[in-house]
Amino acid sequence: MASMRVVTQDRLGGPEVLHTGEAERPTPGVGEILVEVHAAGVNPVDAMQRQTGTFGGPPPFTIGWDVSGVVAAIGPGVTLYAPGDEVFGMLPFPRGAGAYAEFAVGPPRAFVRKPETLSHVEAAALPLSGLTAWQALVDTANVTAGTRVLLTGASGGVGHLALQIARSRGAHIVAVASGEHADAVRAWGADEIIDYRTTDVATAATDIDVALEVIGGEYPARVLRTVRAGGILVSTLPPSLAPIVAAASERGVRLAGLFVESDQLGMRGLADLATRDLLRPRIAATYPLSDAASAHARRHGPGKVVLTVR
Repeated sequence: MASMRVVTQDRLGGPEVLHTGEAERPTPGVGEILVEVHAAGVNPVDAMQRQTGTFGGPPPFTIGWDVSGVVAAIGPGVTLYAPGDEVFGMLPFPRGAGAYAEFAVGPPRAFVRKPETLSHVEAAALPLSGLTAWQALVDTANVTAGTRVLLTGASGGVGHLALQIARSRGAHIVAVASGEHADAVRAWGADEIIDYRTTDVATAATDIDVALEVIGGEYPARVLRTVRAGGILVSTLPPSLAPIVAAASERGVRLAGLFVESDQLGMRGLADLATRDLLRPRIAATYPLSDAASAHARRHGPGKVVLTVR
């Protein structure tokens, strides 16, 4: 049997538990494709899985959902792709993890063709964060021209892509970020910037139609105070909304907790924006697959961290 390099872990814990090993190269089954991974995106949920095993049971396991690469083989019944096609996408979340490897297997409709305008590193930075932003702003909140959108964590992985998606739809964007990242956030499309280190978002923004909250803690309560009656607050951390359910009801604000899901329609939307040069991920750093531990230890943005495999 052919083997491949993978990043694996034998116990839960910090970045130091990640190490390279060998595993059997998967074979695509009915309705599956095998992708030779060129790059794999790193996301906060990867660290959560590494620490807690919430989505995959006890170790050993291989983490990661974001993949960009080349189709190496197809299983029976696959008609969308052929070996040699360049694709990118998100392995089915949460049970389909396995991107930190030389090869990954998944359903064809978790992927789309990689735009020529994106490198594999850039493409690998898009799926999970980009789909989170797309599903929040487009599918859930229906952002259109003139919508007043507030984004927390605007320089982060989800935030900087949400900025560009909202800008492409003609929204007026209020971005919450640190002052040191203000220039980058403005370049991505922010109309107003709130420096969370010096200003309370609850008093600095008003009459918000759509708020996308990615921080948790006390932020949902603060952000709620900025949203107008009839508006919506979408959180990527659904449990963080529980303490504000009553207050949201009193204000007439809809709450929506979002967990990202594989979505070919959303991926096509992201690819279309990238092709038209309306969406491009910021790469904060790249690390080789063998140094995934350092990628997880990195704490500085803005943008996304990506593992290079090929």
